[in-house]
Amino acid sequence: MKLLAIDTSGDACSAALLVDDRVQQELQIAPRRHGELILSMMQSLLDDSGLQLHELDGIAFGRGPGSFTGVRIAASVTQGAAFAADLPVIPISTLAAMAQGQFRRRGQRRLLAALDARMDEVYWGCYQIGDAGLAELHGEECVCPPDRAPLPPTSEGWAGVGPGWSAYQAILQARMGGAVETTSPEAFCEARDIATLAATEFSAGRQLPPEQAIPIYLRDQVTRTA
Repeated sequence: MKLLAIDTSGDACSAALLVDDRVQQELQIAPRRHGELILSMMQSLLDDSGLQLHELDGIAFGRGPGSFTGVRIAASVTQGAAFAADLPVIPISTLAAMAQGQFRRRGQRRLLAALDARMDEVYWGCYQIGDAGLAELHGEECVCPPDRAPLPPTSEGWAGVGPGWSAYQAILQARMGGAVETTSPEAFCEARDIATLAATEFSAGRQLPPEQAIPIYLRDQVTRTA
């Protein structure tokens, strides 16, 4: 399996190439430079591997939530590349990828992913790492005030992950009522974790045609006016 994955949903811009079980990644913390960086990152990974774009099996991308401009960049770049090379696309939640990355780095299996959604709200997702070592969503992802974030299914052993925990840590900790033992507000979405999740989606036949490379904002009023 050969998949290219990209993410431009936050301050970090990253691209990763998965070939069988090996993943290579390029990453830069570069707010507002995603548009100029992501294509060169993609090409650099292909050049290093000796592969051409059309030789891949698909392109995965961070579909959101996140920065509205950033999420649109990833979707449009993915759509354009997929059309050009006649490849399917695999949209992956950025919240799921953050949870997957936390498991990769620290082995934590109960994860509450939060991004700052502005307007005194968070993007929120509750994930547990399953037997296959992959992040599985409990309930639904949502955008909500931090004091109304959906509670996890159990009352202990959870880890908070993502910059939403920096913006609203006291409120979220109070809301979770002691369920959260540690937090990692410095964590962010990386393309390598998108690639890991996308490989399972691809193997299960859940890839999509290029025209369905669309961003998911979670906030309805922004979607209507974007």
